[in-house]
Parts: sequence; C-alpha cells; structure tokens
Amino acid sequence: MSIKIRKQDALDYHSQGQPGKIEVVPTKTLSTQLDLALAYSPGVAEPCKEIAANKEDVYKYTAKGNLVAVISNGTAVLGLGNIGPEASKPVMEGKGVLFKKFAGIDVFDIEIDEEDPDAFIKIVKSLEPTFGGINLEDIKAPECFKIETELRDKMNIPVMHDDQHGTAIISSAALLNALEIIGKKIDEIVVVVNGAGAAAVSCTRLYFSLGLTRENLIMCDSKGVIRIDRDELDLIKAEFATARDVSTLQQAIKGADVFIGLSKADILTSQDILNMASDPIVFALANPNPEIAYDLAMKTRPDLIMATGRSDHPNQVNNVLGFPYIFRGALDVRATEINEAMKLAAVKALSILAKEPVPEMVIKAYGDTKIQFGRQYLIPKPLDPRLITTISPAVAKAAMDSGMATNPITDWGKYHQDLLKRIGIEDKLTSRIIDLAKKNPKRVVFAEADNHKILKAAQVLQDEGVAKPILLGKRSEIERLIKEHSLELDQCKIVDPREEKVLTEKYAQHYYKTRQRKGATMYDANRVIRDRNGFGAMMVEFGDADALVSGLTKDYPKTILPSLQIIGMAPGVKRVAGMYIIMNKKGTFFFADCTVNVDPTAEELVGIISLAQRGVKFFDYEPRIAMLSYSNFGSSKGDVPEKTQEAVRLAKAKFPDLVIEGDIQANVALNTDLQKENYPFSALASERANTLIFPNLISGNIAYKLLMEIGGSEAIGPILLGMKKPVHILQLGSSIREIVNMAAIAVVDAQLQERNEHF
Repeated sequence: MSIKIRKQDALDYHSQGQPGKIEVVPTKTLSTQLDLALAYSPGVAEPCKEIAANKEDVYKYTAKGNLVAVISNGTAVLGLGNIGPEASKPVMEGKGVLFKKFAGIDVFDIEIDEEDPDAFIKIVKSLEPTFGGINLEDIKAPECFKIETELRDKMNIPVMHDDQHGTAIISSAALLNALEIIGKKIDEIVVVVNGAGAAAVSCTRLYFSLGLTRENLIMCDSKGVIRIDRDELDLIKAEFATARDVSTLQQAIKGADVFIGLSKADILTSQDILNMASDPIVFALANPNPEIAYDLAMKTRPDLIMATGRSDHPNQVNNVLGFPYIFRGALDVRATEINEAMKLAAVKALSILAKEPVPEMVIKAYGDTKIQFGRQYLIPKPLDPRLITTISPAVAKAAMDSGMATNPITDWGKYHQDLLKRIGIEDKLTSRIIDLAKKNPKRVVFAEADNHKILKAAQVLQDEGVAKPILLGKRSEIERLIKEHSLELDQCKIVDPREEKVLTEKYAQHYYKTRQRKGATMYDANRVIRDRNGFGAMMVEFGDADALVSGLTKDYPKTILPSLQIIGMAPGVKRVAGMYIIMNKKGTFFFADCTVNVDPTAEELVGIISLAQRGVKFFDYEPRIAMLSYSNFGSSKGDVPEKTQEAVRLAKAKFPDLVIEGDIQANVALNTDLQKENYPFSALASERANTLIFPNLISGNIAYKLLMEIGGSEAIGPILLGMKKPVHILQLGSSIREIVNMAAIAVVDAQLQERNEHF
C-alpha cells in the first residue's frame, strides 16, 4: 500500500519542536569545570599538539573517523530538479538520519551554493581535514561525473556519489540473483537500459564489470536508442552507443532478456513485456511510479521477474541497502577511496545474503509466513539486521585486499561485535512491529476519540495501513475535530454510544448477567456501559472490534478496571501485568511490573516473570531476568529481599531453563564487571540482564518515569500482559507517535489471538 503524504503533515514533521531532523550531541560528559577545561581550554591543546605532530592521530582524538559529509548543490533533487542548495537541505538531513539509523555514522550535511564543477570540487576538497568520508548527493549530470572522478583522484578519503553507485550496487545484486534463478548467464543476455542519467550510467558500468558485453547493451534516452551514428553524442553517451539497427525503445526491447528502467512512469506497455525473451527480467525503478505498474506487468507475463523502487512490492531496490554499510566498512579501515573492488564486494555480499535462511525476526517484521530466495525475494529486506555485519566487513576486506585500507582490521570477531554496538535496535524494533501490523491490520477501537491526538494518530494508522481505527465518542465532537484539524477519516467508523440504543442494551444485559453474582445491579451495568472504556471493552468482547486502546486522558486503574471485569484474563493467568520496553544508547530493556500490581507476593511475582519472559521472547529477545531488590544475594535483610529470593527460587523450579537472578540491585544486574568481580557465580555475570522485574509498583513506576524524563530513554508501553483479548492502556498524555506504536502492538496482539496465542 502506498503511503499518502499530506503537505501539512510533512511540514509539521520538519518544523515542530526543534526544526529539522538532526542535532549535535556531545559524546563526553560536560558536567563539571574540569570537564569543560578538558573539552576546551586549556586541555584541548594536548590532542591538538599530538595531531600536529602526527596527522593520523586526528582519528584517535576526534570524531573524524565516524563523520561523513553529505554534500549537494541542489541541482538534481529527487524528482524536483534544480531547486537550489537551501531547498535541498531537508533531503540532505534525511540522508544523514539514514546513515545514523542503519550504520551508526554521524553526518554533517553541507549545501554548497556553487554550480561550477571546478569551483565545487575546490570547495569539497578543502573539507578533507574534517571528514572521514564524502557522500555526494543530488548533483545533476553530466557535472556529477566530473565532480566525483576528480574528487576521488584528489582526496585521500572515501568519496561516493550515491545517486550513481547506490542503485548500481543494489540492482546488480538483484540482477545476479535473478539470472541465477532463470539459469541465464550475464555474458549471454541482452539488456535494455532506459535512461541515461547518473544512475543509468553507473548501473551499466557496473553490469559491464559483472560480465555484461557491450554489444548486448542497448541504452535509450529521451530521444530514443543511443546509436553510434547519432549526431552530437557527448563522451559519456558515446560510451554506451550501440551498432544495432534499432531506434526506439519498443524496437530495442523485442527479444531482450532484461529491462532496466531509470526514467519515468508508464513508458513500458504490456506488449513490450510480451515481446521480451522467455523469463524476462524487468527492473522498473522510476519513483514514485515505475515504468510499468507492477500488477499489470505480472499479470501480463507469469514468467516475469520484477523489481521496483517501491516498498509495497517484492524486490525493492532501495539504496539504504547499500550506502550506510559501504561507508561503514570504508570508514572502519580508513579507506582512501571507495573503488570498484569495494563496490563489487558489496554486490556479492548482498547477493549471497539473499540466499541465506531469513531470520525469524525478519519474517515477523514483514508478516510473511515464509521468505526465501526466489523470484519474489532477490535481495535482502531493508530491516534485516544482518546487513551491517555482512556488507560492511565485505567492503572493509575488499579495501584491505585492494590496497585502499590504512587501518586494517585484525580481529574480525571483535569487529562483528563492534558493528552490532554501532546501531540502535529501538527504531528497528518499532519498525518490525509496525510492519507486522500492516500485514493484517485489525479493528482498533479508541475510547477517547474526541481528543485531537487520538484522531491524528488514527489518520497515521489509516494512511499507513497499520490498523482500522474505530472512533468511539460523541459524533458531533469527533466530526468537529476532524474538520478543525483538516483530517481525512472517512474510512474510520464513528461509534456514538448514545446513538446505539440496541447495542447499549445488549452490552448492559451481558454485563449484568456475568457480574450479578459479584454484586452488580442493572443500575451498575448501565453505568459501566455508559463509560466509554466499558463500552469499548464490550465491543472487543462481542467481536465488534479486535482491540481496545485507551488511557490518554484517564488514570491507569480507572481505564483498566472495566476491561478486567468484562474481558478478563487469559486462561491460566491469575494476574495481568504491565511491561515497558525501555530503549536508549545502552540497549533495549524490558521492565515489569511498573503499572498494575501494587505489592505482589513471591508467588505473584512468579506469574509476572512468566508473563514477562513470554512477552520478551515475542520481541525476539532471549530473556535474561533480574529480580530487583535493594540487596545483592541476601546482603541486606528485609521483606523485599526475602520476597524476591523466594520468587527466584520458585521461578527456577517452574522454568529451569530460564536465565534469572536475584535478589539483585539494578546497577549490579546491568554491570557484568561488578558481577564478575564480586558475584562470579551470577547467571548474569557473563551477559547483563535485559529484563528487570520490580518487587512492587512503587519502585517500577518511579524507575521507568525517571528514565523517560531525565535518562534520555524512549519507552514503548505499557504493554498489558495476560489479558484474554487485546486491551492496551496508554500513558497519560502520550504523544501521537506513542499512540500509533501502542495501536500497532494492539494489532499484533490481535493477530496472536487469532492463532490462540497471547502476549
């Protein structure tokens, strides 16, 4: 499904809060006068003197080795053309965000007001002392060829124009695998390339390196086939001119094995596809709409293998599969350039990775029952966590083998671990949940739909296909807010309980019938159903909705109580529990119970442990559990240490394979050095805890809220564990993105329910 981008949403995203998408964050503490004196004057003089004596020490004492410049003059931005350097800045910031997210690389974006290639080259060359690498972006052809070539010659750091080489590398991997599937050899096929810009030129050159013969290449531009007898061919187009007696794309494609589109939408017809050779390969890479619609092409030729640039079709040729990891490998060996050997290494690494068994976490993220090498899976998925540990080492090794590396890697095992530490898991974890929800969106009823945050979240959920929102509340108020905020929620069902007389009566009667022997009267039943949390819970109970999300404007206990009374707990569960996913630079951690159980007994803590370890496993983590206390292994006496010790004893008896320790203090549970020195017997001494069970609500609630506000942590949750049907409670005052994340979790929970599974 194609995501609809609204102008105001895009403008708000870039302008709200701190304008833009990036910021500079110090990597050293700056809390004391000594810190400041070390960071600047007079302490900074010492590394300056070391670097002056040995320039290579700049990598030792500064951020140069992990810093890339994303540089543009704005002459060929996306599909916008020559819009100038200022207008290109949002794109360059966006590229910086991708570098950071996928490879842990820091970026300064630099927009240069200069179109003369010689002057541009001089400016960029002068920046070499600052950066470990240069990513050129959105520079028009043919100037981009001259700029990149001369900068590579003149600079001793990696330089790459991603518009050229990114698409070339990814499409090359896809092409090699497609040819393997159909049993054709690259030196025997005929390839038609439609487009003669930077990407087309670079793609074709790389295909030549892979074995494509020049006589089997036909390139077309806006005037038709680039022939050797055409007048006024520049040097670059002359490189790809053909002697074949064809003049148009339609003539060229007859009998061709491969079509590579780097041009514009809908220039390829069904008849063109029919005229191709057996098992044709079509890479229609124009964005946002390909040279021929995917569904039309596949319907025309069942034997077709197709790739596009879109995420809603198989085989997405996405540059994010390449540039972050290529630069990562190049930076890590301090390569003096990114050469052909390094690009080919990236191609081969991508090609090989696609043939390996796909991890369960990737399959879950994309919601497919099976992802395996074949016509629908030529190249890895962008969220595959193996990309950084596959491509970056391959590029680094190629740099070393080809003499480009000035700081060779000697311990590849350590390098593998370093790469994993470079990237934060939080965004990928959230992305996996969102993507899984999209595969089978469910009906989520929002009990507080007369709040603008809920409605804006519903818009995101609807547009991205994550959920099917049901808006519960006063119809007139909901419609007023929709109009006031210029939302488009026609696809969302509005349920006003005051209009639903028959439904309200049915729900009240059911409540009375199930609760009458627990003291409920008919008056109580009507009162509970008039409350939207009660009405929403009853919608889930009766199958009129798949999940309930509430809590934005009410305290947690008041929100959860109707659901506990109406829906109840899953079979075998005696107490529900709440779990937060806490994410920061140090990793991803799971906190339970911070929201539900006030002062659980040892036996009740075992129930919380059981629910938490099941929830942690769902998110593809192997739980390593610390039962927290103010004591370490009985070092202090008191009710809490005794209770937590007993809980651990019972949990080990019930779950003998579970990694669990306690009683243990929080800092010790997370610090393996402390444990190795003082408690080497601890099950968490070799690898720290990732799941923290709190002894009571007071400690858990305080801990997660402190981390969120002053600890620089992000939180997803609370995820309600142990309910019979999906109910999830928001934090009071949640942001729109937090509401979207919680709704996605509710959808995934509902998907589990279909399989008779539970969080």
